[in-house]
Amino acid sequence: MPSLRSQVRDAVEAAWQIARTELTPADGAPAAEPVTIERPADAARGDFASATALRLAKPYRRAPLQLAQAIAAHVVTTATDPNSPIASVEVAPPGFLNIRLSDGVLAAATGRILADPATWGRVTVAKPERINVEFVSANPTGPLHIGNARGAFTGDLLCRVLSAAGHTVTREYYFNDFGSQVKNLGASVLAIRQGCDLPEDGYRGDYVYEMEKEMPAAVLTEAEQPGEEPSWTVGRWASEQVRSGIEASLEHLGCHFDVWRSESTLHKDGWVAKAIERLKAAGDVYEEDGAVVFRSTKFGDDKDRVILRSTGDSAPTYFAADIGYLVEKFSRGYQRIVFIWGEDHHGYVARVKAAAESLGFDRDQVQMILTAWVRFVRDGKEISMSKRSGDFITLDELLGEIGVDAARWFFASRAPSSGIDFDIELAKKQSAENPVYYVQYAHARIASILRKAEESGMKLPAAGDPRLTELLAGVLPGAPEALLARQIVRLPEIVEDAAAEEETLGITAYATDLATTFHAFYRDARVIDADEPDRSAARLALIAATKITLANALGLLGITAPEQM
Repeated sequence: MPSLRSQVRDAVEAAWQIARTELTPADGAPAAEPVTIERPADAARGDFASATALRLAKPYRRAPLQLAQAIAAHVVTTATDPNSPIASVEVAPPGFLNIRLSDGVLAAATGRILADPATWGRVTVAKPERINVEFVSANPTGPLHIGNARGAFTGDLLCRVLSAAGHTVTREYYFNDFGSQVKNLGASVLAIRQGCDLPEDGYRGDYVYEMEKEMPAAVLTEAEQPGEEPSWTVGRWASEQVRSGIEASLEHLGCHFDVWRSESTLHKDGWVAKAIERLKAAGDVYEEDGAVVFRSTKFGDDKDRVILRSTGDSAPTYFAADIGYLVEKFSRGYQRIVFIWGEDHHGYVARVKAAAESLGFDRDQVQMILTAWVRFVRDGKEISMSKRSGDFITLDELLGEIGVDAARWFFASRAPSSGIDFDIELAKKQSAENPVYYVQYAHARIASILRKAEESGMKLPAAGDPRLTELLAGVLPGAPEALLARQIVRLPEIVEDAAAEEETLGITAYATDLATTFHAFYRDARVIDADEPDRSAARLALIAATKITLANALGLLGITAPEQM
């Protein structure tokens, strides 16, 4: 369902196209002038406002007020067309259009919510894309710790809003099973098995000792075969055990991945070699001291990057694998590739975009979202997150302490680029006052009212019943029904904005506002009233639509909507 904001924008756009034929633009005026629609700061002025006349006054040699009047004269309202979403348009100095929605469109929208709750809030942007979002991608050398939480939540939330806006999204996890860290993990497991001291660069967490106990004899037998390097053999097995645990942890927080891609397969399947050959064919590599170097400064990087080391076997660098990964991803037909990295990867952005451009891709189709660090604190002390020392709190432990819903809301309500101090003990103490519970309580409260209405024999009109729209239209001209209905119908535009801005703090703010509006409505309106069956039926329909809207808003964040609390 298109948002009412989109419908209003289309109506004002149509009016402008008529009005502009009566005007003479100045030299250099834009050929296409997009109409802008906003929510006014003061709701008393209307449901929407447009400052288009102010922006176009100079190119069209007209006073803003005169131009606004010309547009308003051609806006179709319910006075001439009952199907128009607009009840009225008022011109306000110095040239604003203040627009009010019709009660009929609010009633019809509420009826559609009840008829098709599953799709309510979902929209389709003008140009849907096939998008690959890669996030978390922690090395499989230990369980996910709380330091990985932000990337996990940021990526999952982004995928949810992009999908709700009509994009086709693939969630991808890339893990390094090709580097020395995996070998060190295997060496650590073997050292424990053999009763030796752990390597200096080994891993010391309890999970390493647990893996040693669980290692099948067949893995050790394979490691002892001629030509095998024991640390690599055991490391590959151990990293897969860790990867399985990572997948389970991510599923626990409600984060599902469509593709698990390993670095080793990029080399095995030839993607790294193909990428290097393409860079060579483009003339963007050179040799220096026996190494093969990518001329990334040609594309805006601060220095050139080695892609094949100067060792005897010309081993590819980790960056070479990243270049191969770009080629492999684009081969799957994605129109946009999104990487979610920690802010310490800032220096990596330019080189990856440079490689994309050299390979013949549009560098703007490669996007990086850098998340600010979260400083986790307990009892005033920052928590260590070192897998090597084994001194860290796992993501599962964090979720077990504060709950998945509270954690999701915490991260969803903050921009990824904003740094956070997360006091775990304080979060636990304040969890009962967390805004997510306030919103969930509104949903549960509505569920309780609807159950009570059914027990009393009062039922909602069936979805699609023409009488439903009639009943709603009868109560919407007055408060508090009008206030609640106007909040309900905003969800699609909230989704549009979240997808465009690639942030979800607008969704948490909206859900909180809707919960507040509902609580005020319930305070001021008697929903179940045997003496006013029609008004009660309309109010029940409104709160049922509110319940759906709250559930769908929470669902966009991966948060549960309880029926009772």
